[in-house]
Amino acid sequence: QVQLVESGGGLVQAGGSLRLSCAASGRISRTNDMGWYRQAPGKQRDLVAVVTRDGLTNYADSVRGRFTISRDTLKTVSLTMNSLKPEDTAVYYCNAKIIVFGGLESDYWGQGTQVTVSS
Repeated sequence: QVQLVESGGGLVQAGGSLRLSCAASGRISRTNDMGWYRQAPGKQRDLVAVVTRDGLTNYADSVRGRFTISRDTLKTVSLTMNSLKPEDTAVYYCNAKIIVFGGLESDYWGQGTQVTVSS
């Protein structure tokens, strides 16, 4: 069994910063890509940023230059969000592509953490 536990969401004023963290645990043989997605009310869940096992990153155009994703360890990932805007308000989900012992790669999701940016 695999768990992704997120922390760090909250309420911040526009222009402020927040840092989200996510840690994977369980019977993990290998963790590949890790990333963050977000879902605003009434909208689909969209990719925010992803980092590969080798440290390569990719960002949504809307956050590039403001957000930074980092692979702190092979099983943890963080998202530093600067210059936050009200349109960044959403539930943020950690995602990881994980291979468990004796299994194939699967997608795993955290429970989500609310980020609210006030104007």
